[in-house]
Amino acid sequence: MNKQRAQEIASSPVMANVTYNGVPIYIQHVDETNEVARIYPIGQPDQEEDVSINSLTEH
Repeated sequence: MNKQRAQEIASSPVMANVTYNGVPIYIQHVDETNEVARIYPIGQPDQEEDVSINSLTEH
């Protein structure tokens, strides 16, 4: 995924179908400078992590 699309998804009120390593995730924030996204698995907001934007897949 590119950083512009990740930012669009993060700021959109509509839930997008995005996965990280095959797991559906929610993008909480995008750091465009470092090209990382703050994510967590759907339904598990206590498992936040920063991952490379390139490792995210939109379906």
